[in-house]
Amino acid sequence: MKKILVIDDEAALRDLIELVLRRENYQVKTAENGSTGLQILDSFQPDLVLLDLMLPDCSGYDLCKEITKKQAMPVIMLSAKNEIIDKVLGLELGAEDYITKPFDNRELLARIKAVLRRYDNSDPKQSDENTRMKHEELAFDLETRVVQKNGVPISLTAKEFKILEMLLKRPEKIYTRDELLELVWGYDFLGDSRSVDMTIMRLRKKLEDDAENPKYVRTIYGFGYQLGGGSA
Repeated sequence: MKKILVIDDEAALRDLIELVLRRENYQVKTAENGSTGLQILDSFQPDLVLLDLMLPDCSGYDLCKEITKKQAMPVIMLSAKNEIIDKVLGLELGAEDYITKPFDNRELLARIKAVLRRYDNSDPKQSDENTRMKHEELAFDLETRVVQKNGVPISLTAKEFKILEMLLKRPEKIYTRDELLELVWGYDFLGDSRSVDMTIMRLRKKLEDDAENPKYVRTIYGFGYQLGGGSA
């Protein structure tokens, strides 16, 4: 059963979302502010977070960054703000999707299912060998979503994790920016291919000893990105 954490200060909306999600057989916990949400996050370990942009004790943008630093889990932002700049900022800070209030319950469920499909690594048919991979100094665990370099954990956002997963699973493939946009961000993403470049840049800063001369995430000029180095 998938677990969803709802962080929103509107009690009526929070209760409604919880009811809708429980009817779809999701396990749900709720929080009315950011500090409570973070406490629940550590113990609950949700598969997805629904996060209100405007919270009484913190900015949803700041909380989104903090959540995605803790673990590579997807975040869907909820907000009454419908300006494009607000949506793009939320997505650039690590959110997987952005839903404007008021929303239809069917749309909310469809967005949740679409995001979870992109990040669903719980296939029982997967062997331990397929869920745990190594590449030179990197160790990658699909089930726990933990990445280590020389035994030291590296904090990745959900998108950074997904890009690295795709590169590791198909090291021979060169992914174009458009492919990464569709596979990682989704076909209805509001931004452009620069979002891919910015995410790759952040990923390199976390993985590479020298981000200017990347070893793990190579740029194939004129084509896209490919895994670099040799397999361990």
